[in-house]
Amino acid sequence: MSRAFVNEDAGNDRPDLLELPVPPGPNIVTPRGLAALRERLAQRQADLAALKARADRLDKLPEAAAERDLRWLEARLKAAVVIDPSTHDLTEVAFGLAVTVADEDGRETTYEIVGEDEADATRNRIAPNSPLARALLGARVGDVVTWHRPAGAVELEILRIAHAHP
Repeated sequence: MSRAFVNEDAGNDRPDLLELPVPPGPNIVTPRGLAALRERLAQRQADLAALKARADRLDKLPEAAAERDLRWLEARLKAAVVIDPSTHDLTEVAFGLAVTVADEDGRETTYEIVGEDEADATRNRIAPNSPLARALLGARVGDVVTWHRPAGAVELEILRIAHAHP
């Protein structure tokens, strides 16, 4: 028999997908971040159930992707360490707090330092390991910090430190 007619993938019901990288160490999250991870897990579980309920299940890739996503979400939840920002006083910038800064032109921006999985630049939510968060952490109202960016350093004055809105 010719090799041209042999399905070398026969018996392989699971497409090969690369695993999503799970950062080592703890996953520091706010209570809101923990709730969001749990919501994402529940949604992905529902997605997988719907995929498995399809009449036509010839394409196994969507199911494999959902299972891979579930493994990643479960690992992130297992590594989660919740830090409740409501327990922080507002004397210095800390994880989970909102900090309002003014740049050299006087433009004010409020940032919130959140867990990696919560970071969202469009909402000014920044991860604690970002250059901006590293510049802000530990600063007090009135301090001027230097944010080292690829486009050049920027001086930021700390104007306010507050508890973030849920």
